[in-house]
Amino acid sequence: MVATLLSEPSPLQTDALKAVWRSLTPLSCPYHYNFHLHTHCSDGQMTPENLIRQAVDLGLRGLAITDHHSLEGYRRGLAHLTRLAQENPQTRLPQFWTGVEITGDLLGTEVHILGYGFDADAPGLRPYLAGKAPEGELGAAARVIGALHDAGGLAVLAHPARYRQPASRLIPQAAQLGFDGVEAYYAYGNPKPWVSSAAQMEEVLYLSQTYNLERTCGTDSHGASILFRV
Repeated sequence: MVATLLSEPSPLQTDALKAVWRSLTPLSCPYHYNFHLHTHCSDGQMTPENLIRQAVDLGLRGLAITDHHSLEGYRRGLAHLTRLAQENPQTRLPQFWTGVEITGDLLGTEVHILGYGFDADAPGLRPYLAGKAPEGELGAAARVIGALHDAGGLAVLAHPARYRQPASRLIPQAAQLGFDGVEAYYAYGNPKPWVSSAAQMEEVLYLSQTYNLERTCGTDSHGASILFRV
């Protein structure tokens, strides 16, 4: 099933996304779901069309393209999925959500904020989709979260154990500011085959449960395959 590009925010879209997130396990990525993928529309190597082809060939159930400060990859990916659905109506296609990765400031630390399920045409997101990191107050985590929420979407703290400050400090503040979730299943480094890093995963899972946050997964792929980071 292909998720529809909506002109208005859809609570049903984000509710469905949360339901998927709550079903995730350490083995869900990269062969079932992948919510952190980059194309050459930002700093990745894959074309959006090649990324979608890989997702379909792999039999992914759901994914999001999360290019940095750009929706071009998402729009091209959606167009390609739509063509596949028209040309091969019996083919099982993955669910596909709007996605983006935005640089922000949290506790004086540069972090990456993943947005999902938002209205791609929301005016309030335009300052964050200009191909570069927002500056000044626009980059404050609270402002980024507010823009995503106003657009009907969800905000997730990417790879929370990869920053200058520890996850044990960042995640409580993220919860206080209104983040919806954290990227709990993530491979720190570039293991092949991909596997969620056990120590960091256990800490993030514990903190996410403590602060009532959703848990997501993703390979953070920047290379030629959706199965690895690079």
